[in-house]
Amino acid sequence: MIRMLQVLLSLLALAPALGAAEFSHFGSFMLKSHFKVAGEQVTPIPMKPIVFHVSTDGTRVHVTAEGDNEARTTFDIYRSDGIARQRPGEVTLDVIPGIQAMSHGSGVLRHLRLTRESFTLTTFPGVSDQTIITYALATAPSLPVPAPKSVQSAPHKP
Repeated sequence: MIRMLQVLLSLLALAPALGAAEFSHFGSFMLKSHFKVAGEQVTPIPMKPIVFHVSTDGTRVHVTAEGDNEARTTFDIYRSDGIARQRPGEVTLDVIPGIQAMSHGSGVLRHLRLTRESFTLTTFPGVSDQTIITYALATAPSLPVPAPKSVQSAPHKP
C-alpha cells in the first residue's frame, strides 16, 4: 500500500511535465516594416533591424526578439489550414501553408499571421484608434558548415 502511494505521488508530481509539450524552433524573421494606421493615415515607425525568433508546440506560438529571451509573446493558434494571399497582378488567391494565432492581454489584442516566408503581427491597443502592423521576412536558415574533405596524399613512388 505504501509503495502504491509513492508511485501515485510520483505520477502526480510528474503530471505537469508529462503534459507539457516542447516548443521547437519554427524560424527566424527580420523586421521589414513597422507602421501605425489611424483612420486613413499610415505612419511608418522607424525601427532598427530586429530579428524575431518563433517557436511552436503545435497549439501555441512564442515570438521573442533577439537578445531578449525573457520577454516573449505567446499566441494561441486558432487556424492552421493555410493563409490566402493574392500575388500582385493576379486575380486568384493562393492558399499557402500557414497559421493564424491570437494573443489577448493587458488590454491589447494581437493577431499573428505566420508562414515559412513571413509573419505579420497586427496589434490593436484597447483604448486607441490606432492599429500597429509589423511585417517581417524569414531569414535564410543557417547552413551547416561542411566538414573538410580529407586530403588524399599523392601515391608514393618507390
